Amino acid sequence: MTNPHKLQKLAVAVGLGLFSYTNASIAQDQEEQVMEEVVAKATRLQGSAAAVIAERKNQAFVADILGAEQMSRTGDSDAASALRRVTGLTLVDGKFIYVRGLGERYSSARINGANIPSPDLTRNVVPLDIFPSSIIESMAVQKAFSADMPAAFGGGAIDIRTKSVPSDFTASFEAGLSYDSSADEGFTYDRPKGGIPSNLKEAIVQYRGNFAIDNIIKRNGLTDNDNQTVSEQAIAINNDLLRSLPRDLAIKEESLDKGYDFKGHIGNSFDEDFFGGRIGFLASVAYDNDWDSATQKTAVIAQDVEKGCATTLKNADDAANSCYNTVKNSTVTTENERITGVLNLGYTFGTHSISWNNIYLEDNEDELEVAQQESPAGSTVFTIANDGRANRFHDFNYEERTLNISQVIGQHTFVDYWGLGADWQYTESKAKTDIPFSAQYKFRDNFDNSTYVNSNITGDDNRVIFAFTDMEDRVKSYGGNLTLPVYGDGYELELKAGYDFSDRGRHYTTSSFAVNNQAGTGIVVNEDGSSPLTTSGYLTDDFIAGQRILVDFNEPTAPDADDYLAAQKVDAAYGSFDLIYDKIRISGGVRYEDFKQSSIGTSSLIFTKEDLDIFYSPEKIEAGSISEDDVYPSLAFTYLGDDTYQIRASYGETVVRPDLREVVPVAYYDPLTDIRTFGRIGLLSSPIKNYDLRYEYYAENGNNFTVAAFFKDITSPIETVLQVGDEDYSATFVNGETGEVKGIEFEWMYDLNMLADGFFTSGNVTLSDSEVSINPALAGNLTNPTKRMNGHSEYVVNLQLNYDSANGNHSGSLVYNVFGDRIIASGVGGREDALEQPFHALDFVYTYYPDFNSKVKLKVKNLLDESQEVTQSGVIVREKEVGTSISLSYTYEF
Repeated sequence: MTNPHKLQKLAVAVGLGLFSYTNASIAQDQEEQVMEEVVAKATRLQGSAAAVIAERKNQAFVADILGAEQMSRTGDSDAASALRRVTGLTLVDGKFIYVRGLGERYSSARINGANIPSPDLTRNVVPLDIFPSSIIESMAVQKAFSADMPAAFGGGAIDIRTKSVPSDFTASFEAGLSYDSSADEGFTYDRPKGGIPSNLKEAIVQYRGNFAIDNIIKRNGLTDNDNQTVSEQAIAINNDLLRSLPRDLAIKEESLDKGYDFKGHIGNSFDEDFFGGRIGFLASVAYDNDWDSATQKTAVIAQDVEKGCATTLKNADDAANSCYNTVKNSTVTTENERITGVLNLGYTFGTHSISWNNIYLEDNEDELEVAQQESPAGSTVFTIANDGRANRFHDFNYEERTLNISQVIGQHTFVDYWGLGADWQYTESKAKTDIPFSAQYKFRDNFDNSTYVNSNITGDDNRVIFAFTDMEDRVKSYGGNLTLPVYGDGYELELKAGYDFSDRGRHYTTSSFAVNNQAGTGIVVNEDGSSPLTTSGYLTDDFIAGQRILVDFNEPTAPDADDYLAAQKVDAAYGSFDLIYDKIRISGGVRYEDFKQSSIGTSSLIFTKEDLDIFYSPEKIEAGSISEDDVYPSLAFTYLGDDTYQIRASYGETVVRPDLREVVPVAYYDPLTDIRTFGRIGLLSSPIKNYDLRYEYYAENGNNFTVAAFFKDITSPIETVLQVGDEDYSATFVNGETGEVKGIEFEWMYDLNMLADGFFTSGNVTLSDSEVSINPALAGNLTNPTKRMNGHSEYVVNLQLNYDSANGNHSGSLVYNVFGDRIIASGVGGREDALEQPFHALDFVYTYYPDFNSKVKLKVKNLLDESQEVTQSGVIVREKEVGTSISLSYTYEF
């Protein structure tokens, strides 16, 4: 897990952030520029509340706003972890946001109003942990649909607004160190250079993907010679292919490095005399490196679980009375490296502005899992206590994710033409995920009286799987809006019309190579009983030459596939109005969307016209395509009581569509569940009717209180259906018949100065329920065809106790978050649903301001040292250590 090129990569990122085509931030409108000034001049309490409250209050449709100061207060380092503080939002796997109990498919994310691609291999949705909070000015979570939003709107739409060109000089530098209690020691290895070896690429074509001995003989036209038979020659050729794969993968246990990060930015604006305008820029760079090592347990529960069954396998009685078919205990060591580069350029002339914004985000993860698996039940039975046997797995996975966004934005106000406003954007973005190296080694460990003796590879296939994956996702997005204000006797009217276009293409390809033991019997690979960590280095040249160990291309044969191509195009136009008359505000509009999507499985084993006809037949293309257009109305009513309160009600019709990958029968492992998942041809979109009612009360000093109710009626909701084997699950997707979500939300912020100077409290609580009904004919052996929706939590609680000292030198927050249990996998074959248990997250953040320019921040995460747990029928089937982390940073602003 070493990385000798960090400095070189960082230098490249700085260059990209300053000079090249990469990513984007969007210049904020004039209102947001005013907002920045308010934040800068007010107290920290008022600055973190007043601006976002004002924006939320002035929204025609229900929205929650999260500002940069709020993110700084809670110490959240990325968009995903910050958004879990918003009312009704929960965080899943540290990446995906569930809005009002609806899974990640029911939320969408934009950057400054533009659609962007996703570097996630399994989802259209962008993993929000890739956006560091240092580049974010604010985030808006719109929970009520309006015509200017994409119609693919379920729980809500998230707009990440990046920092814009400053009006005056600004610069800062920050450096930090971090420590995680679970990351003192872990497992490391020398990561090889990635990518498929060139001779293996050539061999795929030469042998048509079949490296079997008889095929090598046939394709090469081999004949016996004086030194070797044709079989011996073919084995030598195969061995040469195997030797080209990375094989020096012995594992070491050692102390892990502490985490560290640094970031800096500089920006300014200047008057220019030629046109009389103002030119500005903002450039920033950031680097973050963290290590983690966590123990985890993953199990498949037995079908007939009795009360008091054993959850450990310490002895023969435990094995006979086990709760599980299989149990896997592992230690996962992860190194995360993140690089960010930003360059924004802007020009303002009177009431006109144009900006060119670029962002480069790189997120690299090197994960090593060392696991031991026992099977006390099922078709194959083996335990250490009973049989002196266990399976061992060494999994290596290095993944590089990048996101590049380049965006041009214009904003114009034509004062001489009735105050007509126009804004537009053009965005090109590319997400790329590359797994240049991945390998899984499988062993059988042997024990004598529970003492490790040796390891061997059994006499069958797939003893090692090497995999290489590449995914590229591109999006071109552009659109514009016209806004016309109309003022009459006692009323204000805003008319708005716009166009939105998005064109997306994704190419996913994966290639794997299996190392098979053709000797027919097991081979000991650690005969002297030394550390089993070294066993994954057994494929030496001598070992390969001395055994019948062969490699083969592990591609599914036609018509099955593990690669796919996908494209998506959305053409949309809308018209809307916003009328304020006395104390009544009525807003509404209609959006028209023409949606087209096509996904098709493909393969590396296409060599002839007949192969093309199999994978690209008109029937397959049609089956994997969706073409639909519809009109999506929205209407909102607001009663403006006075400056202290308002009452809102809204209605909207939206849709949630199948993911690119869900409509092709291509298998993949879902990172949220670790379950092998298959797409399904013929999935339908899910129309949604959305209802919202909300009361908002605003007082002095930023004090406010909100209570809201919501209801969603979903037709044909997309749900995951499981099948169970002896040792693992598999999953696919079906359309349910009906689904609904209903709930209430409470939110507040209140000054506690009457109790103690400088203290205030804020928080939110969401209580909700959901139900989905799946046709039993499609539900397979699902235990509960009528159930809660996957991913839904019946409650979400966020609490904060905050402090700002009167002299401005100290600021602190105690932050608590918990969600109710949620279904991550539906129970099958009589087993109950698998429930992710509540995680009580208690964090502490303290900031000291020694002078006007400096800031020292201390963050302590997971003070309660909670672990993540998933239970099924009251038994833990998954458990992961999280640990308590401490970080300290210093910031200097010039």
